[in-house]
Amino acid sequence: MSSSVISDIQGINPSSIIELFTLTTTAALHGSASTYRFHAGSSLNSNGEIVWAGNSYQRFPVQAEGFAFQKGQIPRPTLTVSNALGTITSILLTVNETTTGNDLTGVTVTRIRTLAKFIDAVNFAGGVNPYGTPDPNAEFPQEIYSIDRKASETRDAVSFELAAPIDLAGVRSPKRQCTRKDFPSIGRIRI
Repeated sequence: MSSSVISDIQGINPSSIIELFTLTTTAALHGSASTYRFHAGSSLNSNGEIVWAGNSYQRFPVQAEGFAFQKGQIPRPTLTVSNALGTITSILLTVNETTTGNDLTGVTVTRIRTLAKFIDAVNFAGGVNPYGTPDPNAEFPQEIYSIDRKASETRDAVSFELAAPIDLAGVRSPKRQCTRKDFPSIGRIRI
């Protein structure tokens, strides 16, 4: 976490937290490499896009929950996206046409959080950020997950279950299992 974010959050009147998301497909799994950027909030630009670090994030109804870490467990958040305009269904259909049967499983989802005082000046009238100085490096640590499965799809919403990259089925970290045979002296230690 950048020191400017820490000092602002600890202040008496911190700026608002802006939550942004990116979905990144890969050519190997999804037929093409594409990045979709969106946010669930509102902006001063008639509730349109937010520009952060030079990238445009479109306003899109999304609900993300379950990112909190609990003792001994890696979070498995859910991402529920509105399907009112058919945007997610069209992305799913595009992926299904190029790779039969893939429903965005394996897509990388990145949750980016920053403060309003650090977003680009083009978001504000007159091109000046009234809350502070734009800084594309001032952000909370990015949270990177992969879509593990599509939990549900209706006309109104599509819900995905996310998993940390090391929490996917069949993946081991550090890619090899350590056993007692690897460390025979462990059994001989006496206290």
